[in-house]
Amino acid sequence: MKLELTLVTDGLLFPEGPIAMADGSVIVVEMKRGTLTRVRPDGRHEIVARLGQGPNGAAIGPDGAAYVCNNGGAWGWQAGELHLPGDPPAEYHGGSIQRVDLKTGRFTTLYDACDGKPLNSPNDLVFDSKGGFWFTCLGQSDGEVRRLGAVYYARIDGTKIVRSRSGLFSPNGIGLSPDERVVYMADCMKGQLLAFDLSAPGDMRPPENVAGGRV
Repeated sequence: MKLELTLVTDGLLFPEGPIAMADGSVIVVEMKRGTLTRVRPDGRHEIVARLGQGPNGAAIGPDGAAYVCNNGGAWGWQAGELHLPGDPPAEYHGGSIQRVDLKTGRFTTLYDACDGKPLNSPNDLVFDSKGGFWFTCLGQSDGEVRRLGAVYYARIDGTKIVRSRSGLFSPNGIGLSPDERVVYMADCMKGQLLAFDLSAPGDMRPPENVAGGRV
């Protein structure tokens, strides 16, 4: 079978986290531009919200709003047309989970810390059928010291955020099995895909090994 690719649009500044919408458009974050952007089927793109810093992943919640992992500007950008990540910033204070009203573009910060510790480069998220969501924090380096990442579970009403696994090197993409009994997480710099078994929605079983999950 031959795979055929069609260019829908270009000119986006480090797009991530595509969401296919019912109207045929695709919503993405533009990490370098700091926006949540809608791409129309004819290739036009419209800025939904100017979030700032580094929006890194997005998903639609049960209330129809977009929820964004914003890495908080965890790194700078190299010069040139490739828009590649560059050196770490002089100061880094953490990132956040943002909620965006797709009709108005208004956004609020839902979480920026867990147990008194700043979120360390929020990266990607996935919702379950109970209205909660799993998300990763990639971790961040100041050029000498690397702060490790983690996997979290949270609710959209702001009442609960739990660090389910910590001490992970570079948690990146995250997904949920169809029966919602397993969370999958890609540790990109280690080249691993880890599976974490759940005992209930939002609750991971205790780790059985030093990796924290099944490789």
